[in-house]
Amino acid sequence: MADGPPQTNPSSGEFAPVVPPRDAPMVYGVTSAPPPAQPAAGPVGGPQAAPAQETVVVPTSTPPPGGAVPTDVIQNPFIPQGVTPNEAQAAPASAGGAVHGSGVRRIIMMLVLLLFVLGIALAGKFALGFLTQQQEVTITYWGLWEDDATVRSVLTAFEGAHPKIKVSYFKQSPKQYRERLADAIARGEGPDVFRFHNTWVPMLRGDLATVPVKIMTAAQFASAFYPVASRDLVAGTNIYGIPLEIDGLGLYYNEDTLAQAGVSVPTTYEELLNVVPKLTVKNGNTIVSSAIALGTTNNVEHFSDIVATMMMQNGAKLDQPTGAEAEQTLIFYRKFADFADPAYTWNETMDNSISAFASGNVAMILAPSWRAFDIKQINPALRFKIAAVPQLPGNTVTWASYWVEGVSSKSKNQNAAWEFVNYLTSREAAIKLYTEESKIRLFGEPYARVELGASIKDDPYAGAFITQASLDARSFPLSSRTFDNGLNDKLIKYLEDAINGMAGGVAPSAVLQTMASGFRQVLGQYGLTSGVAPASR
Repeated sequence: MADGPPQTNPSSGEFAPVVPPRDAPMVYGVTSAPPPAQPAAGPVGGPQAAPAQETVVVPTSTPPPGGAVPTDVIQNPFIPQGVTPNEAQAAPASAGGAVHGSGVRRIIMMLVLLLFVLGIALAGKFALGFLTQQQEVTITYWGLWEDDATVRSVLTAFEGAHPKIKVSYFKQSPKQYRERLADAIARGEGPDVFRFHNTWVPMLRGDLATVPVKIMTAAQFASAFYPVASRDLVAGTNIYGIPLEIDGLGLYYNEDTLAQAGVSVPTTYEELLNVVPKLTVKNGNTIVSSAIALGTTNNVEHFSDIVATMMMQNGAKLDQPTGAEAEQTLIFYRKFADFADPAYTWNETMDNSISAFASGNVAMILAPSWRAFDIKQINPALRFKIAAVPQLPGNTVTWASYWVEGVSSKSKNQNAAWEFVNYLTSREAAIKLYTEESKIRLFGEPYARVELGASIKDDPYAGAFITQASLDARSFPLSSRTFDNGLNDKLIKYLEDAINGMAGGVAPSAVLQTMASGFRQVLGQYGLTSGVAPASR
């Protein structure tokens, strides 16, 4: 589960990591150097006759349609390249013409020998495969959020069904995790299976093995998971990972505060603006309690996810964040922290948004699902629920930020690793893991599999994320709390500077020009381009 990791027209600037096209599928074969030519037969009694001109050709493959034979195909495996059939087969003829019969017998013997060698090779391959299947394999799995005790039942069930595959699980710290992962894989010491963020595909492009067709096809993936997962993780027929969960942004609201103010949970931004005055308590110019934590960067957790969602809802292109739609979005976000605006309800002096909500000092926040665990830990008595994020009229754009299970391209146990990932993300294992997680906290990781969504869609906490995943969920590398020190963090810094620049009085158009320039530089650094639909989406 992510520790940080989703106005009038839906965004036409949909973006996703570009996965450079992989090489075309290779056809594996064994190419053997042809055996040297047999020496020509010596004279058989009597004076030497003139060399025979007969050519004997034994085809080794069926010519392609049209009759053309590729120049790299040797038609007779017994004739070295560069030697014509006549040169190799010609031999001095005896007075009785015995050369012809001797050449035929020689070829027949060679064919028998070749068939024998091929039989031995096939038998050896079968024996090797059989022995390999009997060997026990141990694969390493790097996770992020779950303790061994939580995942142990799932691992045990897998090992019971696959007695020749053992799984060693290692929970990792999220800090500098991506860099440690990449370095370990480069040294040949990395895990076989690991968790990565959906926006990391461009940064891990050389480290991700693709899902074998026997495990899952792109069509099967599309039917099993939400559309955003296909856009993020599938390029053509290549699948770069399988999600175990789905997450994004939800509207957290304090049930008691809204009930006392007599307001309903806002479903649109217009409704949100209408309830802000009713939920804001001031003492002169001092805000005692806020309606919603919006408008700043220093104390609004996940501000980058929030602004990215608003921009896409308003039709702005995140890979080219300039123009009226982007400017309107920044102005709207800033109005909640603008002292002169009627929607003023938050400022830089307020406590961190998560802490402020847990203590009852702000009625609503926008945050991912896992923040519910932090809030409950801070204040177990707080009564809150999570709803879908507000929308513009007729809009359904939501945010997606989630984690994926992948296999290292350097793994020596890829078949076993994909067997494990296939089980881990299956219906059976997902239910088992969700059940175990729910024993120690409010709920488990919201299901990534569409077929399981109905079972938790009415949950007061997880349900909102399932509902939103079924809508127009989108992602972009502005996901907070991925700790990637790369694509996400670099783009977030440019967005932060733009919002703070506006707070300092700089025009929206100016701050966005600077931000767009920075975005182009960062996206280019990771092989991503603006204005072009990336292959992986």
